[in-house]
Amino acid sequence: MAQTNNLEVWLRGPLPDIPQLLQPIAHALLQAGEELAVIMQAFPDKLLWEKPAGVASVGFHLQHLTGVLDRLFTYARGEALTAEQLAWLEAEGKSGADSLTGAALVKKFRDQTDRALEQLRSTPENSLKEARGVGRSQIPSTVHGLLVHAAEHTMRHVGQLYVTACVVKNFSAYSG
Repeated sequence: MAQTNNLEVWLRGPLPDIPQLLQPIAHALLQAGEELAVIMQAFPDKLLWEKPAGVASVGFHLQHLTGVLDRLFTYARGEALTAEQLAWLEAEGKSGADSLTGAALVKKFRDQTDRALEQLRSTPENSLKEARGVGRSQIPSTVHGLLVHAAEHTMRHVGQLYVTACVVKNFSAYSG
């Protein structure tokens, strides 16, 4: 039997207690967490807020990954955003007074992923077609649409973070 520890999450088999139609969403979120851990393992905190060629910083992507996952899953529950969530949104892309480290931001994402997985476990498959509104304008979507978008949006930002991290680290090594 092949070892599973080198396989991407989706190839390791079904996740316990996650409804079948939500498995790919859970797999993508777990894959994102694993990739972030590797990317950020040796990434220097002093480079978190660098914006090569004006693109979003690694710090922004880490903040946004956590925030957007929280917001999209909130909409999937049919709830409005809280003042705390709106404050997080406003702070995305800013280093802030607390000078968050890369490790702290990765942990926030991991914690948010754990909450998302718990929500997936408790989401009945028969609710996936239920209508949901997005944002203040209540743009129409569905529970399933929001959850799928959360997964693909997460993976998109992990890819962008990876490229930005590579560029920033290599430029820093070259210029420093």
